Amino acid sequence: MKNLKEKVAQIYRTSDFGYNAARPIYLLYQFVLKYMSDEYIIKKQFKERMGYELNLKDPQTLNEKINWLKLYNHKDLQTIVADKYKVRAYVEKKVGAKYLIPLLLHTKDANDLRPENLPDSNFIIKANHNSSGGLIVRDKSSVDWKAARKRFRRHLKENYFYSSREWQYKNIEPCIIAEELLTYEDGSIPEDYKFHCFNGKLAFVMIDFDRHTNKRTRNLYDTDWNLIPCNWGRPYGKDLEKPENFEEMKMVVEKLAQDFIYVRVDLYLVKGSIYFGEITFHHNSGHQRFIQEEWDYKFGQLLKIQELE
Repeated sequence: MKNLKEKVAQIYRTSDFGYNAARPIYLLYQFVLKYMSDEYIIKKQFKERMGYELNLKDPQTLNEKINWLKLYNHKDLQTIVADKYKVRAYVEKKVGAKYLIPLLLHTKDANDLRPENLPDSNFIIKANHNSSGGLIVRDKSSVDWKAARKRFRRHLKENYFYSSREWQYKNIEPCIIAEELLTYEDGSIPEDYKFHCFNGKLAFVMIDFDRHTNKRTRNLYDTDWNLIPCNWGRPYGKDLEKPENFEEMKMVVEKLAQDFIYVRVDLYLVKGSIYFGEITFHHNSGHQRFIQEEWDYKFGQLLKIQELE
């Protein structure tokens, strides 16, 4: 069923026929969702994806607590930092502009996505208000710009909150941004360092390898860079040496995380420089299984949510 939904979603996003045929159904679906309670949707999605009932009265696992926070932890600041454009000002204030990826374009009009408005260098175009990924451009002369404008015009119409019930997305004003594409010298996309912070402190680091391929792997490391013997949604990848500026990376993420109960801060490390990626409040919407189930509980015990109860 999950694979079928993903295929339908892909057709909806990429095919004119699929979009036009499914749009009325999607709008009806969105209309119905608006009248369903957040708790009902969150519980229903959790049971479908995790295979057991969500315990909101006494959450124990990390995934349960992420969903508890989804329902009960709403701060205006979350809307700002979940916005891939407005978060830039937050990062600059907290840790400095030197950690920001260069911004090449900001617009609320998809018609502005034209080659003359963008540089000849590599870049990525993305919406600020959802988790749809982005359009990677290495040669702008090879891009179907009409299709790109249509794609992002559709993104601007969507509100990710109603399907995910992740509150921070509800009131983001949609826009489009283009940023410089970070790459290694061989042109490959750098590893994604995902720092999971509990109660303002780093709990563990998650590294994704080959994330833009079908061979994606993942390692988890503790705060001293020891490999944690668990798999969270992906098989083990290659072992990675601790970065020379790991302490600086920790400093950056903890400053960005200090205002939140749970947050994932993504960084990139390219040519010795640290770059901010994004801030996420509910990793995989709290629906990613640990292959070793006991680690869901172990991490859950480290995350303290009592101050909100």
